[in-house]
Amino acid sequence: MKLLRVGTAGSERPALLDADGTLRDLSGVVTDIDGELLADEDALGRIRSAAEAGELPALDGTGLRVGPPVGRIGKIVCIGLNYHDHARETGAEPPAEPVVFFKAPDTVVGPHDTVLVPRGSTKTDWEVELAVVIGRTARYLESAEEGLACVAGYAVAHDVSEREFQIERGGTWDKGKNCETFNPLGPWLVTADEVPDPQRLSLRLWVNGELKQDGTTAEQIFPVGEVVRYVSRFMVLRPGDVINTGTPAGVAMGRPEPKPYLRAGDVVELEVEGLGRQRQELKGA
Repeated sequence: MKLLRVGTAGSERPALLDADGTLRDLSGVVTDIDGELLADEDALGRIRSAAEAGELPALDGTGLRVGPPVGRIGKIVCIGLNYHDHARETGAEPPAEPVVFFKAPDTVVGPHDTVLVPRGSTKTDWEVELAVVIGRTARYLESAEEGLACVAGYAVAHDVSEREFQIERGGTWDKGKNCETFNPLGPWLVTADEVPDPQRLSLRLWVNGELKQDGTTAEQIFPVGEVVRYVSRFMVLRPGDVINTGTPAGVAMGRPEPKPYLRAGDVVELEVEGLGRQRQELKGA
């Protein structure tokens, strides 16, 4: 299933995109797309049954904002330097263990919402990523197979980053990762049954129509199941938590000088195979 949330920011309602591309209203079946729903197999079954029976009313999507596909996100765990090609372009050694950092849930915006370039920023960068949404509690998992079994679904994430704040201003990466609007998510949450192998997905990103990133999750140093297993050894992952699993080569930081960092007025478009497409216009904060 392709689950999404539509409407004005803070007042989104649950919806489903059916196999014919018709937007369907889920508000008569469930109250929201969130961790509580994703952990409830009976509720998910009611959605499937209603969709198959043709019981879900159509929604007119004209002018309707698409919000983040998951509401009330508990935490966003991010994995850095998780692609062999991205490590090479930045001159970094592939990490021996996953590099873990966090983004605050309030960085999340819809897939087509405005992204704000922070005040004083000269090194705002793009990163297309595969996002993993947790559907059952993951605690001290023993295997990558157990990790995959805890995944409710997948989505497109844009891990926007400010490289000066991240690398040159001291401390950890948090200052360059948590600026407002720095995590567009969506358009859909695609349930795990529709993604049989998360290590065979293409990822692409364009800036002002020019292709910048063209990668594949096959390049991941730590695949999805292993990432979930690993993270579960250090913290409890709960339904509705999100993991951004890293970006492939092609970011501005990895390019020759002058590096083409993002500016107000730029347009970024990105997609992950089968998971939909995002488009953001950048403005000054």
